[in-house]
Amino acid sequence: MGTPETSREPCPDRILDDIGGAFGMGAVGGSAFHFLKGVYNSPTGSRFLGGSQAVRMNAPRVGGSFAVWGGLFSAFDCTMVYARQKEDPWNSIFAGAAAGGFLQMRQGLGASARSALFGGVLLALIEGAGIMLNKALSTQENMAVMIEDPGPGVGLPMALPGRTRYEVESFSDSGWFGGWLGGGKKNDEVRNGGAKTEILESFDAPPVPTFELK
Repeated sequence: MGTPETSREPCPDRILDDIGGAFGMGAVGGSAFHFLKGVYNSPTGSRFLGGSQAVRMNAPRVGGSFAVWGGLFSAFDCTMVYARQKEDPWNSIFAGAAAGGFLQMRQGLGASARSALFGGVLLALIEGAGIMLNKALSTQENMAVMIEDPGPGVGLPMALPGRTRYEVESFSDSGWFGGWLGGGKKNDEVRNGGAKTEILESFDAPPVPTFELK
């Protein structure tokens, strides 16, 4: 649980970012919920009008509530980052508990404690699910890499453990039949980088002409 959260904004900017994201999420979700509720509770013939009116009355309130919770959560999260000098899921768990308890302080100590416990457990479940998902994805990526890179000596003819393709070919061509069938020439070409080298047979040099009169 000590992996840093690299996908989030730095701490001063994180508060504004979370406030905006929480407001948008609450406004969209609240609009959908209250529109369906208004359509259901409205009389026949004015269902769409009732749903629209319910959205106008309740969606901003729900978005504002989400924004307040998101701002408090980010503020407590940044406080924990500053106090502990590291980022891990424990910061989010404590921030969720503190935000939930702070919002219910007007209802009394018991209600505040229950809200704090609920917020801490909820954030612990969310962080745990995120860690398990990251581990599952990393395991699948490692398996994909192992399948794509089987290693030397796999899928080759007469492959032996720890031998490469060149060693297998040189081993198969260095025998008695390989020498007769020209395997030695092939290995020489591979060692020379594919360049073909030919050795000319020796021949007698022509005589040097002389200019003496006979």
